[in-house]
Amino acid sequence: MKGVLCLILGGGRGTRLYPLTKTRSKPAMPVAGKYRLIDVPISNCIISGINRIYVLTQFLSVSLHRHISNTYQFDKFDRGFVEILAAQQTNESADWYQGTADAVRQNLRYIQAENPELVLILSGDQIYRMDFGQLIRTHRTHQADVTIAVLPVPRSQTSGFGILKVNQSGRVIDFVEKPKTDEALAPFHTSAEWIERQGVACNGRHYLASMGIYVFNREALYQELQLGQPPATDFGKEIFPRCVKNRHVQAYLFDGYWEDLGTIKSYHEASLAFCSEFPPFEFYSTEGVIYTRSRNLPPSRIIDSVLNQCLISDGVVVQSGCRIERSVLGIRTRIARNAIIRDSVVIGSDRLETDAQRASNRSQGIPDLNIGENAVIERAILDKDCRIGRNVRIVNRDNVLDVDTDLYSIRDGIVVIPRGVTIPDGTVI
Repeated sequence: MKGVLCLILGGGRGTRLYPLTKTRSKPAMPVAGKYRLIDVPISNCIISGINRIYVLTQFLSVSLHRHISNTYQFDKFDRGFVEILAAQQTNESADWYQGTADAVRQNLRYIQAENPELVLILSGDQIYRMDFGQLIRTHRTHQADVTIAVLPVPRSQTSGFGILKVNQSGRVIDFVEKPKTDEALAPFHTSAEWIERQGVACNGRHYLASMGIYVFNREALYQELQLGQPPATDFGKEIFPRCVKNRHVQAYLFDGYWEDLGTIKSYHEASLAFCSEFPPFEFYSTEGVIYTRSRNLPPSRIIDSVLNQCLISDGVVVQSGCRIERSVLGIRTRIARNAIIRDSVVIGSDRLETDAQRASNRSQGIPDLNIGENAVIERAILDKDCRIGRNVRIVNRDNVLDVDTDLYSIRDGIVVIPRGVTIPDGTVI
């Protein structure tokens, strides 16, 4: 793995996650209480033995930069690094990244300086656990120019992916990006026999979807990024359809948990699934730990309350009489007496308030961080540093599907309180 350099594309704007992405990029999104989405691909690299990692960033990247610099520091003698490559104006280009391929092209000088044998390209905003060693072995065994990790999906999920067609040896012979019609999709139906021969149960999943995980031979990557006039800007839309005609492109079949938390609904559903008795994904596993920042916070304290199927992070305080079900409590969350929280994600706070600060705020009519006495919160997401007053009810009482106001947004019926918003005492949403 010493010959492998990893590029993680961390510039996602995450528009469908708004307002959670109002002040942060999608890879910087908190997940499962104490992690960030970017922790997943970086940790997968570390447990696979890859320790040369560039993270390419662009939109609202300050919190992402801070998290990476505070978390990932290698021994200075092993040449390992996790470094940020932010979008910048150069003599060759004064533009923002125009797509995934353009982001890599604008940073070619840094890739060439490392002189890797192989370049592994990952997305910075997906949750999965993969041993990239197996992916690399598949690439080398088949002497491929490019290898694409693929996931079997049913017909209903194909419109959001690049879909591949393979021959009997797994070589990719056709590629279409996000097909919308039955006619466009028909040639890409994969037999259950081929899928099950790879040791994967088909279960009606007859289409091979690109996971956004690619391995390139160094020279193949350099050449593909320079072809065309103007050169291609996106791997899925331009480079892969061309590569399958001119190069050996191999598929690597993966069948573990994989989730792109691209919408408020998918983020909310995945977060609650992580709280279940048998979660579909464990952040701590003997197969590979997901790492994150060590914060030196005190242990959580829970007083005379009922909690069921919850993730409780560091530095949490739950006062007496609370009932919390199927919910995530992020770092430094503070919940006052007799609050009820169900099917919700509380992302937490960036700081702990002192008793003096709370007293001063109360004298000015400002609620404490984070949830006040007798509050009822159901099917909601509370971003960082929210202040929910006493007797507040966040229950979507009118069953609204989608709306935006100054104090909250609703997406697919899920109430989202943006970062730092104060909900006054007695408010009903």
